[in-house]
Amino acid sequence: MDDETLYTIGALADRTGLTVKTIRFYSDKGIVPPTVLSPGGYRLYDLEALARLELVRTLRELGMDLATVRRVLSRETSLTEVAAAHAEAVDVQIRVLRLRRAVLRAVAKRESTETEMGFMNKLVRLSEAERDRIIHDFIDNTFGAFDGNPAVVELLRTTMPELPEDPTPDQVGAWMDLVDLVQDNDFRAAIRRMAEYQAKERAAGDETGLHHDLTETVRDQVGKGLEQDIAPDSPAAGAIVDALAASYAATFAKPDDRRLREWILERLEIANDPRVERYWHLVATINAWPTLPDLAPTFTWFAAALRARLTVTRP
Repeated sequence: MDDETLYTIGALADRTGLTVKTIRFYSDKGIVPPTVLSPGGYRLYDLEALARLELVRTLRELGMDLATVRRVLSRETSLTEVAAAHAEAVDVQIRVLRLRRAVLRAVAKRESTETEMGFMNKLVRLSEAERDRIIHDFIDNTFGAFDGNPAVVELLRTTMPELPEDPTPDQVGAWMDLVDLVQDNDFRAAIRRMAEYQAKERAAGDETGLHHDLTETVRDQVGKGLEQDIAPDSPAAGAIVDALAASYAATFAKPDDRRLREWILERLEIANDPRVERYWHLVATINAWPTLPDLAPTFTWFAAALRARLTVTRP
């Protein structure tokens, strides 16, 4: 063999940027053995050993352990298979790092305590299925005991909060607040009352559904009253109540009378819980949806106007 093609450990270190100690370690482990020994007993390496050492360095920089490196070099496993497996592992590490970064930024933004930080970190590290289970448990606990409005249940189950792989601090904070909300016993009791009321309505033969068009009508009509600063107990508010009552009568095929207005008021008083609005706001934040309109002031005004109208017309 031509001596010009051989390198000492020192020369190999200069060519690769690795330390002599590291190259000697790989040599002792049989990962990059010397090509030959010089008459004086010094280790010498050829170009193939140099290429092998470069590969070892690359694999190690990518996080592969020595056992895996040895299998690749001995061709017990293919580089393609190893690269694919480690790419997946790196993806997991990246996701974990992103979540840690999001938690730390959320902690800084919210000025969280150590306890809250630990709880937040635990929540965001749950799998998607584990996070979904928290919401499904809330739905089962509240609607499961009653034959409530199936459209509402379907909406809840099909609009799950999905924390992204690289969440913002606001999304992490919203997820934590949402978990607090759905595990709050008082909120669960309020939702169970809604479900029980819906079940009673269904048993009485009243139509179920979400009635988006009716909601839009209420928002438009009441919105005009709010814009014009009309008081709920004023005569002008009465005209809005009359128009909306007619819309309810048409939607639910009911006569437009006092009983209808009492029925509308009961629905509003049971359903208009600001925590429901908060639930959907938090889900929208987590899912990066457009900001949802806050309907609580709308239905609060409508309920107050209905109540005033019923008081005036009480026999």
